[in-house]
Amino acid sequence: MTTPEADQSQAPRPEERLEQAVRAAEQALIEYEIAVETFRVEVENFSRLHEQRLGPLYLRIEELDAEIAEAKAARTGDPEDIRRAAEARARVLPMPGVEELLHGWMDGDGLFPEAVAMLTDQPVRPPQRVRPSEEARKLYRELARKAHPDLAQEEDERKRREEFLSRVNAAYARGDETLLAELAAEWAAGPVPPERRPSPAEELYARLEWLAQRKELLTLVARELEEGAIAGMLRLAPDDPDGLLDEIAERLRADIAQREAELAGLLGRD
Repeated sequence: MTTPEADQSQAPRPEERLEQAVRAAEQALIEYEIAVETFRVEVENFSRLHEQRLGPLYLRIEELDAEIAEAKAARTGDPEDIRRAAEARARVLPMPGVEELLHGWMDGDGLFPEAVAMLTDQPVRPPQRVRPSEEARKLYRELARKAHPDLAQEEDERKRREEFLSRVNAAYARGDETLLAELAAEWAAGPVPPERRPSPAEELYARLEWLAQRKELLTLVARELEEGAIAGMLRLAPDDPDGLLDEIAERLRADIAQREAELAGLLGRD
């Protein structure tokens, strides 16, 4: 016969079922990640093999298309044929590295001011000196006195003051009176109280939510892989992808031979 105390000690904790659900979800996610990563590597390897074996053939076809278009334009002199020839040649010509061309000239927000000045033959002007207003100077002095790190007795408080004072210094260097006033109000309000730590059940629910979001993201990755051209080719011959590449290469060689014959005819080599 068990005592009430023994029954109580054997009763499951409230979070026990949640913990089991989290462990099951974690294991399922691991298996799913392994499957997605395995498929990604398979697609990537086949893509690399596809590029190595068929890339030169595709490039040869593009070059022949450009030469055929140029030969037709030279024969007819038609402006439309000349336009088509220029477009075909543009597809073959390599483009220089964009990053190398734009390095030091622009970023995601556009051309640097110095680059604009040089391109428009304007002198590159140094940044204007800022003269803070009297109110800005007053706010700065007050904040520097109140928030100085040397007034702190604990290390955490010293770090907080150092971080805050660095923001004050940056605002003063720009003469930003509005921001200095906002910083003064922030200091007057005092430090933000520490957040309440979540309960074990809340942490478990948060973990489940993260696992679900991760699974959704992996599903999108898998779908994108499956909808790609390389995955479509793999589905055509899952057991013999090399044989599929051989078939495609044979068709491309036939296309090359046909184009070479057409070009020879245009150039009068037949």
